[in-house]
Amino acid sequence: MTGQTRHSGLPNAPANRLALETTILTHGVPRENALSLAQELASIAQTNGATPALVGLFRGEPIVGMSDEQLREVLATPNVPKVNTSNLGVLMHRRSHGSTTVATTMELAAAAGVRVFSTGGIGGVHKGYGSHLDISADLIALTRFPVAVVASGVKSILDVVATREMLETLGVPVVGFGCDEFPAFYLRRSGAGVDARFDDARDLAAFLDKEMTRSGRGVLVANPIPVADELPADQFARWLAAAEQEAKPGREATPTTLAALHRISGGATLRANLALIRSNTALGAQLAAEMS
Repeated sequence: MTGQTRHSGLPNAPANRLALETTILTHGVPRENALSLAQELASIAQTNGATPALVGLFRGEPIVGMSDEQLREVLATPNVPKVNTSNLGVLMHRRSHGSTTVATTMELAAAAGVRVFSTGGIGGVHKGYGSHLDISADLIALTRFPVAVVASGVKSILDVVATREMLETLGVPVVGFGCDEFPAFYLRRSGAGVDARFDDARDLAAFLDKEMTRSGRGVLVANPIPVADELPADQFARWLAAAEQEAKPGREATPTTLAALHRISGGATLRANLALIRSNTALGAQLAAEMS
């Protein structure tokens, strides 16, 4: 997690930085496992040629490159709020700790000159979109910030096909790394396509460099969960149906559904989640190293 601990104005910051989010650490895994996971992801990034930059809010200050000491304090704080693009300013004003979502990580990373960000999966269009409006700010962030987001598609608990269609509507390029289909987090296939396929990290990095410079917008790099870690589709569907019965509405829908999934699956979904974030971190680091 070494790197600069400032939000912007980083003249001496290394060019090969890879942004990593704090939400998976505060809300995605048990707190006792969070620091070791952060250190593991940092090691993966370094092994693949990048400088890891953990993004979060520390005592109200946006940090791009959070230290172990800062992370320990955040993890020791109960009920750390999730920082989205709408409450970022308020939490800064109140000098709060905070863990950044995909959208907010993109915003802070872009301000600090970081061009690649690895996460598990982005948010998207929630199921039942026809009856109520519930769309993640992650999709809009991709139109606003020139950051390449490496993710295993969209979280499988959402409406994957509608999310893919929304990305097309918004003009967000979606490129697959080693795949022709848009992945669905725990599942390698969703039935939806990608705009282009790349099989070479150097070629992909060259495209990302040119495309983000040209457009000033982000690109979604779809990297499927490793084959060995993919969950059986039928079994996952049964787990999801049970977990959806326990989900809370609104902003709590995703975290409560994921928590129920982890429990109902006996930890299988959590293990898959960790496998894909490791894979995405490795790819993101390779891209960051090539773009430096």
